[in-house]
Amino acid sequence: MTIIEEKPVIAALVGLGWWGKKMATLVNAGGAEMRFTRGIDPNTEAEGFARENGLQFSTDIADALADPDIEAVVLATPHSLHQQQIAAVVAAGKHVFCEKPLDLTKAGAEASVELCRKAGLVLGMGHERRFEPPIAEILAAASNGRLGRLLQIEANFSHDKFLTLDPTNWRLKADQAPAGGMTATGIHLTDLSVKLMGPAKDVRVLCEKLASEIPQGDTMSAHIHFVGGGSAYISATLATPFVSRFAIFGTLGWIEVRDKAHVEAPDGWVVTEGWKGKPITVREVAPAEPVRDNLRAFARAVRGREDYPITGEDMVNNIALLEAIVRSAQTGALERV
Repeated sequence: MTIIEEKPVIAALVGLGWWGKKMATLVNAGGAEMRFTRGIDPNTEAEGFARENGLQFSTDIADALADPDIEAVVLATPHSLHQQQIAAVVAAGKHVFCEKPLDLTKAGAEASVELCRKAGLVLGMGHERRFEPPIAEILAAASNGRLGRLLQIEANFSHDKFLTLDPTNWRLKADQAPAGGMTATGIHLTDLSVKLMGPAKDVRVLCEKLASEIPQGDTMSAHIHFVGGGSAYISATLATPFVSRFAIFGTLGWIEVRDKAHVEAPDGWVVTEGWKGKPITVREVAPAEPVRDNLRAFARAVRGREDYPITGEDMVNNIALLEAIVRSAQTGALERV
């Protein structure tokens, strides 16, 4: 029996910087059920990479939006541009996948989610942490009740990759990437937290500049309280060697996941578990490519084969929490979400 593969989603990639190149390389390697045919970046130096990867290069997103062959647009661009770019993509009748964070305000996130919903277009989000196999196990264990009543989350996603960036880079602008490492890494942890615990009620943040000249601070921690009870401690530092840890505690058990390497080049995970009445266990999980798997889930949703697992409600709840975190980072006070 011959299996006929469904036609891949034809997409344009907007933003050929660090993360855009990562996505282009993964999609080219196959398995994403998507194919990039266009690459867009305002910097003409990116043309070489585009040509090497078989992408028609342009400096203007309008060229991709006018192309009738393009079914979806993937945005690997600064988040200050997301709302405007999403609106333009939706107006062109194309599906859109957006790197995180979706927006810096709840109102902006709501507007983008509603635009896509009304147009019947899929909105994907670059929250690849959900697609890491051990994190997917946590989400399933919480959903089916295996963990019992969820009580607390402890999570840290930190690195020092930005210390060598040119000071003019947008990732080092306090107005575009506020609250230390929050928009770079912490946003993944809050995404998982609101998925597991529900909407946040309030948050208190400590954000300091201790070991760098990064204007938005390099050391950030947030203590979050949720509407339905329970709490989360989130840390996102920009001045320490890579570490990524996510732990959830319930009345029937707890699970801790540690990444062995940054998702840029994943090398697997170490999972420690404790279940009521059983000894603590430690196991290793083999490497996977969650960035590719997220794009594949988006492509399958575009084809109508399955629902995209990150809902609009999830996206809005996460950005509502981000907005409160940014306020608390500035005031040091408890901020309502």
